[in-house]
Amino acid sequence: MNRKRAILVAVLSTAALSLLAGCGNAKKEANNTDKANADTVKIAVAGPMTGDNSEYGIGFANAAEMKAEEWNEKGGVLGKQIEIVKYDDKNTSEEATTIAQKIVSDGTAAGVIGHFSSGVCMTAAPIYQENKMIEISPSASHPDYTKIGDYIFRNNTVIEKEATASVDLAVNDMGKKNIGIISIMTDWGTNTSQVVKDIVQNLGDPDVKVVAHEEVMEGSDDYTPAITKLNEAGADVVICCGMYNLVAPVAKQYKAINPDIAIVAFSNAYSQQLIELGGDAVEGVCFPVIFFSESDDPIVKDYIENYTEKYGSAPSALTSQAYDSVGILLTAIEESGTTDHEAVRDKLREVEYPGVCGVTKFDENGEIDKEFVKVTIKDGKFEKMAE
Repeated sequence: MNRKRAILVAVLSTAALSLLAGCGNAKKEANNTDKANADTVKIAVAGPMTGDNSEYGIGFANAAEMKAEEWNEKGGVLGKQIEIVKYDDKNTSEEATTIAQKIVSDGTAAGVIGHFSSGVCMTAAPIYQENKMIEISPSASHPDYTKIGDYIFRNNTVIEKEATASVDLAVNDMGKKNIGIISIMTDWGTNTSQVVKDIVQNLGDPDVKVVAHEEVMEGSDDYTPAITKLNEAGADVVICCGMYNLVAPVAKQYKAINPDIAIVAFSNAYSQQLIELGGDAVEGVCFPVIFFSESDDPIVKDYIENYTEKYGSAPSALTSQAYDSVGILLTAIEESGTTDHEAVRDKLREVEYPGVCGVTKFDENGEIDKEFVKVTIKDGKFEKMAE
């Protein structure tokens, strides 16, 4: 009797496990079928839609919606309309983790555009990679970001390349020798300031040196203690490792102490808001950028005009990189004839996309390589520097 019961239990257990496995497979197949039969092709946009860095997340979303509308007016992609689904990660790793898990659990997105800061991107990226979800960040610059996996791409240069261009501006274009650094107390600010120090040290020129480095809290109103130390150290140029909300007040407060100080910033500060906040104090601030808003290219001119008319302000460099990122993803979907993540991932490495930030092509590691345009502010406008 006991033997019969044991056999019965084994048979029932095997049947139950088979049923559960069948249900799991059926659910997975149903999700794939639902995705294939969906009325729209969804693209997730994740970034800070609220908080101190909301301009960047909103810029990503605006750019994505504008690009989607352009495609939708021409029939969409794969015969379907494109839908942009926005997620607010507040530029925190905790929120980004929740959002990444939500996006992959839903499973209907063809890909993710975002997140904003490198640290947040690198928190979310392993979740996307594990679930074979494509992520294209328009702004992550940490060298290890794309090393997370083969579904992880960036439409931005690694920080070493941009920092090298910034140092080149300070030393070779401006002719400065005594470099001061002011950086925000974030992972990006700390990493970038160290990269700048390493680049200066490796120049091999004993006359060029970092004379002082000051770290400051992002969003502070008073940078004069840090500025005073940089000035007393004899800095003749300051490289600002922070966004426009650092560069503008630093320029105002520094020039009140030393009107002759030269300032170099990064592309994440290249924004109309910098000019609006800094006024005359940001005259002469220089940047290396991929996207140049005053380009004579008719494609860029039309884009600037349409974006400004639609959203009330000109797009920043990072917004423009998000705009191109959506275009690249849609092109890969169109050319592969599917939203299957693996097929689209493979196609992304083949696409050569002519966008507002020039021709973009990912290498086998999900990286891009582009030339920088050296830009300065003159008479309240961005202007290309003489070569």
